[in-house]
Parts: sequence; C-alpha cells; structure tokens
Amino acid sequence: MPANERVGFAVVALGRLSVEQILPAFGQAKKSRLVALVSGSPDKLTVLGRQYGVRPEALLGYDKFERLREMEDVNVVYVVLPNSMHKEYVLRSAAIGKHVLCEKPMATNSEGARAMIDACSTAGVKLMIAYRCRYQPHHLEVIRRAQSGDLGPVKLIESINGQNQGDPEQWRLRKVMAGGGSLPDVGIYCLNAARAVTGEEPVEIEARINSPAGDPRFREVEESVAWIMRFPSGAMANLSSSYGVHRASRLAVHLDGGNLLLDNAYPYKGQRLTVRHATEGRETETLVEVPAKDHFALELDHMAECVLTGRQPNTPGEEGLRDMKLMEAIYRAADQRTVVRMD
Repeated sequence: MPANERVGFAVVALGRLSVEQILPAFGQAKKSRLVALVSGSPDKLTVLGRQYGVRPEALLGYDKFERLREMEDVNVVYVVLPNSMHKEYVLRSAAIGKHVLCEKPMATNSEGARAMIDACSTAGVKLMIAYRCRYQPHHLEVIRRAQSGDLGPVKLIESINGQNQGDPEQWRLRKVMAGGGSLPDVGIYCLNAARAVTGEEPVEIEARINSPAGDPRFREVEESVAWIMRFPSGAMANLSSSYGVHRASRLAVHLDGGNLLLDNAYPYKGQRLTVRHATEGRETETLVEVPAKDHFALELDHMAECVLTGRQPNTPGEEGLRDMKLMEAIYRAADQRTVVRMD
C-alpha cells in the first residue's frame, strides 16, 4: 500500500525485541508503517527516530504517552514493555481511543488480562496479542495439515522451547515483572501451538516444576516446567520449557497416519518442516518447502488488515486470556501435585 494509506503504529518501549526485530520488520510490511516511538531513553528516541524517519514531535517519553491521542496518523499502539506493564499501557491506549497490539504473555495473571479485554471493549478498540507464530507460514502449514484429516486424527503432540538465561538481574527473572519464569516467556509458545494444532481446549493438566538449588537466577521464578494436557478428542500434548538448557525448539505432531516435525520451531527464523508417513507400506520422509517470511511483518500487517476492514484479529485478547488461565492451572497442578481439570 502507498505509505500514506498504511496503518500507523506507535511502538512503546525500545528494548532488544523492538530494536532488533519489530522496527526492522516495518521495512518488510505491506500495510503498516512506523509513525511514533515511546521510550524512557531520550538517546534511543533520538537515534532510532532519525534512523526510521519518525518526526521529532512523535518521539515521546512515557510521561507524554497521552499525546498520541492527538496524532491522527497513529492507529495502533504496539506495547512491547515488560509483562507487568502490559495492563497499564493497554488501558492507557484504550483510554485515548487507539487500537492495541500487545506482546505475549498478555499479562502476569488472568485478572489483569480480563481487565485489558474489558477496557478495549468498552472503548470500542481492537486488542490483538502478538502470537507471531500463529501468522508464520510453517506453523500455519502444520496446523492446516494436522486439521485436514489427510494423516488421520492427532494423537500426540510433543514440544519443547528452552534457552539459557544468563544475567540474574534481568527483568525476566523477577516474578513481579515477569509473572513467572520459563513458562510465560518461552513455554507459552508450546502451549499455544498445541491448542492451535488440535483446535481444542485442554480438559486436564498435570505438571512438574524444577529449579536448581543455589542458582541465583531462579530465586523467584522457575527454571524448567514439564506438563501434559489432555484434549476432548483424546489427543495428548507433552510439553516443556526451560531457562537452563542450550537452545532447544521443536514441535512434533504425531497422527494416526504420519508425523509432522517442525524443527527450530519458535525462533525468529530457520524453521524446517518435515512430513513422515507410509505410502504403500513404504516409509517416506518429505521436506516441505515453505517460503520464509518475517514473523513480525506478518503480524503487523494482520493487525493493520483488521483495522482497515473492521475484522476481529485471529489472536484477540480472549486468546491471551485462555493461555493465562491455562498457565495458572499448570502452576497449580505442579504445586498441588495433582491433575487439574479445566471447565
């Protein structure tokens, strides 16, 4: 679309994710454009404002956030702050009449997530949660093949997402700011993928949590979580996340007639999808050619399309709320060493 017809975004917070992924993605987007930046760092605002051609009056500190109300070219506020600040800035965005794209996890608890949904509904603005993998071509192909029936029903899902978190002082290792450890940060990808692949909501959850004694990184939040979910169809998901392993990222869907194996499933690039199945009694393995695209540009343009057409986002606030409730159930199952049954 011509630049003046694209949906304008204000990006709030200029940390690593924004600087390295989100801001460059506007160069790949087709319906979105960057028109404002909000940060507590005047230096970042100056440098990035010049780099991306943002006019000086649209470079705002957090205390000047409400000035976005008067900027007609700002249609969407993209909240990229630490988890504990999502609720505040989603509510402030709704109060000034701006649509909201909010990073995952949606909040630090389901109560906050519900408040965010209610505020946006009352204000008549859209709320989308930035589940980038739900717009990524490899993930969409896994979901399509799993639900097509061509390989029979889904029986088992396996997924892991792990990495080593080094700095004990970073905000992701502070419970008040993050809401938890590896589960809400990287485990949520496995959780959301299992729900998307089955198209169902889990009815039972079992879980275990482990944190090594004496490791200063895990004084407040967990290192590793492993959990099992059972779905109404009988499909089961065996999922895990960790902050204490070398990078691990895989999604495997096992069906009656074959397997869908997505390696490097959750990083920003490098996905590889393989299909295994038997043809006339002979085992075959096929690498599925899927065009690589920028995850963030795809989600930006989906939000822009929703603003332009009035449609509901594929990952609205309600999607984020479901994951918040399920993560609370996972923590409860691990704490109580019991099976938690979901309504």
